[in-house]
Amino acid sequence: MGALSHIRVLDLSRVLAGPWCAQNLADLGADVIKVERPGVGDDTRHWGPPFVKDAKGHDTAETAYFICINRNKRSITVDISKPEGQEIIRQLAKESDVVIENYKVGDLAKYGLDYESLKKVKSDLIYCSITGFGQDGPYAHRPGYDFIIQGMGGFMSVTGEADDFPGASPQKAGVAIADIFTGMYASTAILAAVVHRDQTGQGQYIDMALLDTQIAVMANVSSAYLCSDKVPRRWGNASPIIVPYQTFPTSDGWMIVAVGNDGQFKHLVTAGGEAHLAENPLYVNNPLRVENRKSLISLLEVMTRRKTKAEWISLLEAANVPCGPINNFEEVFDNEQVKARGVQIDVPHPTAGNMKLVGSPMRLSETPVEVRMAPPTLGQHTHEILKERLSLDPQAIASLQEKGII
Repeated sequence: MGALSHIRVLDLSRVLAGPWCAQNLADLGADVIKVERPGVGDDTRHWGPPFVKDAKGHDTAETAYFICINRNKRSITVDISKPEGQEIIRQLAKESDVVIENYKVGDLAKYGLDYESLKKVKSDLIYCSITGFGQDGPYAHRPGYDFIIQGMGGFMSVTGEADDFPGASPQKAGVAIADIFTGMYASTAILAAVVHRDQTGQGQYIDMALLDTQIAVMANVSSAYLCSDKVPRRWGNASPIIVPYQTFPTSDGWMIVAVGNDGQFKHLVTAGGEAHLAENPLYVNNPLRVENRKSLISLLEVMTRRKTKAEWISLLEAANVPCGPINNFEEVFDNEQVKARGVQIDVPHPTAGNMKLVGSPMRLSETPVEVRMAPPTLGQHTHEILKERLSLDPQAIASLQEKGII
C-alpha cells in the first residue's frame, strides 16, 4: 500500500503543472480521478507526434506528452458546463480529500466548482489552484504559459551564451521547468495541508502561481541580485565564480569539467600534459583563473581537443577530476547506472500493449512507489467511477451518456 493510499484526489487540471502534481500523489498511492472533456480530453492527448506505437509498430492515439504525466490515474469524462455535469463534480468532491484545478481565475466559480462552493459540501476539503500569476495582483487574469514565465521570471536572462559570444541570445530550458517545478511545489503544499487537516480537521485553499515558482527556483541567482543589486547575466555553460567549470570540446564531442579547487585544476592540466599551467602565476588559484578566464579557457580548449570524450572521462575520473559526458537520450537510457536504477519502466496498456515510461525517482523503503495503472484512455473509467463513487445504476449512467454529460 502506498503512503497516500488513504487519500482521494479529484484532478480537474490539464496540460502539465496540475497533472504533474496529481501524478506525484498517484505514484505515492493516492486514488486520483482525472476529469476530462467528453470526446476531447486533456489538451495533451492531441500534442503529437510522437505517438505511442502498438505491438505492430503502428501509431496509437496516445501521445508521448500525455502518458508522461498521467499514470496511476483513472479517467472520467464530464461536461462541467452543464448542471448535471457540475453536480457530478460536486458529488465526487464530496467523496474526495483533495481537488486540483488550473482554470483561469474565477472560471470555476460560474459553475459552482470553486473552493468557496465546494467547501460547503466538503468542509475539510483541500483545494489547490494552479495559475500563471496567482489569484491576486494586476496579472491575475492573464493566461500563464511556461515559455512566457521563463522569460518574465528571470530564467532566460541567465540562460544562453554570454553576450560576447557569436549568435548569443537568451534561451529557454529544454523542458517546461516552470510547470514542472510548480507541480512539485503544489505536491508538497498539498501534503502539508493533508498533515494539517489530519491534526486539526481543517481543510484549506492553496494558491500556486507559475511566476512565483519560477522566481523562487532561481535560488542563489535571485539571492545574488537581492544582496548585491547587480543584475546577473548569461554565462552559457560556464560558472561566473569558478574556473574552469564548464563544457569543453573534445575530438569527437563535448564533455563537462567541474573543477572545484586548485588541486583539481592541477590534476586536470597534468592529465592533459600541460602541468605547467598549474604553476603559471596567472592561474595558480581560482580568483586569478576567474580574472584571466579568457586566456586560460583558450589554452584548455586546445588541450581537450587532443583526445576523445571517452578518453578524457576515463583519464579525469582516474585523476579525481569531476567530469561527465553530455548524453543524448539514446545514451541516457543505455547508461549502465540508469539501467541499474530501473529508471525506464514497462507498463501494460489497453491499446499500446507494452508502454515505455520513465519511473518515479522517489524511493521509499516502507511504502515504495508502484505503477498500478498505465495512463488511461479517454474516459476509460467513467462508468466504473460513477457506479463506485456515486452509486449510479446502468440506466442512470446511460441517460447521462445520451445527454452528452459524460
